[in-house]
Amino acid sequence: MTDEVEDCKKIEKNELEWRRQLTPEQYHILREAGTEYAFSGKYYRNHDTGTYHCAACGAPLFSSEQKYDSGSGWPSFWAPIEGALETRVDTGHGMVRTEVRCARCAGHLGHLFDDGPHPTGLRYCINSVALDFKQDEPAD
Repeated sequence: MTDEVEDCKKIEKNELEWRRQLTPEQYHILREAGTEYAFSGKYYRNHDTGTYHCAACGAPLFSSEQKYDSGSGWPSFWAPIEGALETRVDTGHGMVRTEVRCARCAGHLGHLFDDGPHPTGLRYCINSVALDFKQDEPAD
């Protein structure tokens, strides 16, 4: 596995193209910055070894090696793959938070908090709907 995004070419599509490609739930989260219900996502309790990719563009975002159980109800990671993410200030819902987006397609993934474990102290709180998991091949 690589520690950085290999193809950083930006993907730009209009909203109609995104609507055609994504399910309504994926569109709501990835393009409209929605959030899935806590403890409802398919990857919240996933313990398989592999890589989490952006559900919109396929860019590798997180390794399962950096995933941990934060108890928050969403898949949580203490570090991303290098170069995979962009952050923005999110002032919605009466709060100031750090929004996390895919660096390749700008899809909304979730939020970043500073209450994570060592070694980074960070918690990337990510919507399962925004992810596509690819399990590692078993070693021979």
